[in-house]
Amino acid sequence: MSDQDEDFAALFEASLKAKRIEKGQTLDGVIVSIGPEVALVSVGGKSEATIDIAELKDDDGDVEFEVGDRIQATVVSTTGGLTLSRRLVRGAASARQLEEAFHARLPVEGKIEREVKGGYEVRVARQRAFCPVSQIDIVRGTEPAQHIGRVYAFRIIEFKEGGRSIVVSRRALLEEEQRARADEIRKSIEVGAVMSGRVASLREFGAFIDLGGGVQGLLHVSEMGWSRVVDPSQVLKPGDEVTVKVLRVDDAKDKISLGLKQLMDDPWAAVETRYKVGEIRAGRVTRVASFGAFVELEPGIEGLIPASESGIARDADLRKAFPVGADMEVVVLEVDAAARRIRLSSRAVQQAKEVDEVREYAERQDAAPSEGFGSLADKLRGALTPKQK
Repeated sequence: MSDQDEDFAALFEASLKAKRIEKGQTLDGVIVSIGPEVALVSVGGKSEATIDIAELKDDDGDVEFEVGDRIQATVVSTTGGLTLSRRLVRGAASARQLEEAFHARLPVEGKIEREVKGGYEVRVARQRAFCPVSQIDIVRGTEPAQHIGRVYAFRIIEFKEGGRSIVVSRRALLEEEQRARADEIRKSIEVGAVMSGRVASLREFGAFIDLGGGVQGLLHVSEMGWSRVVDPSQVLKPGDEVTVKVLRVDDAKDKISLGLKQLMDDPWAAVETRYKVGEIRAGRVTRVASFGAFVELEPGIEGLIPASESGIARDADLRKAFPVGADMEVVVLEVDAAARRIRLSSRAVQQAKEVDEVREYAERQDAAPSEGFGSLADKLRGALTPKQK
């Protein structure tokens, strides 16, 4: 048999096998080549099928498979050869295909239609499915509005009554992706690295940031901004995308410390040129301690009024004299940019005002007509002096 006859026989055999394979059927195959647009998958014998290269890429757009890797996919077309898909495209899958995907644990594509009791109604192909609220995301506490109308990949975790009862999970797929990426992500985490992540949860002491692959780091409340942050929920919310800087990595304790303010302009830069000793500044009381009161002069710049500069009696209550949140004026006594410290005085403000009042009074007296004053003095002396007879 000539090479041409052998090629024709192989193609004929492949075409017969292709005819026996039905649309919606799930096949196991091995990737034999990867091109710029499609990959060829051997599905047994000399039969080959094609799959779009986009279906072999991860979220970053990188092909996550190599030649020789085994994959499982669904036949979406038999016209002109076999075409496979690892995702059942929304609107193109029948109930039978969805059942195949359920048994094969293949991802399906669905659109979040609306929020319902306990979760979401999802449109998968022509079918309605239910996604419990706990299965919509890895991040807990996300706002329902951010999911409505979005198209996601899901895994069918329950298929009953011929497709009339379908339960799906997006979280299952996200967790699988996390496990696959965890080792790679950990290798990229080093002190000083700037990384993108997503807020996984909030605590009173800070926020846990998912850096990918399920790897989380702590963004402490003190590292969220140069201004004092009391409530992390005023800055972030679960699901927010955020860019952070790696501050510390403790492999022994599996802890990663992150910073947000380090990526912002430092308000203490050139602070000595903006604050002059002796000038009066407006500020807001942020907290009070036994030794004095802290006043925010601008976002990220806080100064201290020592108790000795408070202007109140030694045994008086500083917290009553300086209620948190109160606006006030202070005099700058000392600026130490290296130590990030500014010493303030409220007593000096009152003293300065008294000096101004005395000066204004003196200026008014100097400006008063001298003859008017003399005339009044003459009249007084005349009234007090006995008349001569």
